Amino acid sequence: MTLRLLKGFTLLVGDDPVVLSYSAQRLLAFLALQDRPRTRTYVARTLWPEATTPRANANLRSSLWRASRTGHRVIDASTQEMALAGNISVDIHDAVARAHCLLDKTCGCDDILTRQTRDELSADLLPEWSDNEWVLIEQEQYHQLRLYALEAMAKRLTTAGRHGEAVAAGLAAVRAEPLRESAHRVLIDAHLAAGNRAAAQHQYEQCRCTLLEELGLEPSDTLRDLLPHLSAH
Repeated sequence: MTLRLLKGFTLLVGDDPVVLSYSAQRLLAFLALQDRPRTRTYVARTLWPEATTPRANANLRSSLWRASRTGHRVIDASTQEMALAGNISVDIHDAVARAHCLLDKTCGCDDILTRQTRDELSADLLPEWSDNEWVLIEQEQYHQLRLYALEAMAKRLTTAGRHGEAVAAGLAAVRAEPLRESAHRVLIDAHLAAGNRAAAQHQYEQCRCTLLEELGLEPSDTLRDLLPHLSAH
């Protein structure tokens, strides 16, 4: 089985989606984002923070029952703890592993400098679930990780002379965080490495306009120094 949390929740058996209630989806997603089994008390308190303890425990039992109705083992639960079933692969686990590899300068990453990696790192985690406080924390953590990873990917591709792919990775980083100057920097570097000075200058101007409009700031000297031929503004 495969659980997809990037771009939205989908549980698949082979290529077939499994229908789950929203409460069961929340439980599976929460367990998938944990790094170890969690106690029933912890799960209930986190998923239903405003409910009384008896009500939160009842909600958890109901969600477990709904998850069990799929006919597949999706949760490993004891009387005290629970975790996502070990036979389920989770897309964000793979994406996080790739991100850490890209950020590790001692890691050879040629096999993951692919469009699939870029697409995974371009996707938001459960984008329609931001009304859940526990999701917000996970979203921000993954958002920051993927930004650094996309920038690292663009740098590696630029160094490898794969300029078109480097530009694509840089653009993905800029789309994910338009106010992030370091994302614009790796994109400008990719354009310059490809010999496209006009594209590099255009990207600089886009960055400058965005920073001025949103924050009232000029780009840093570090970014400006990439294009010494620019006339003074």
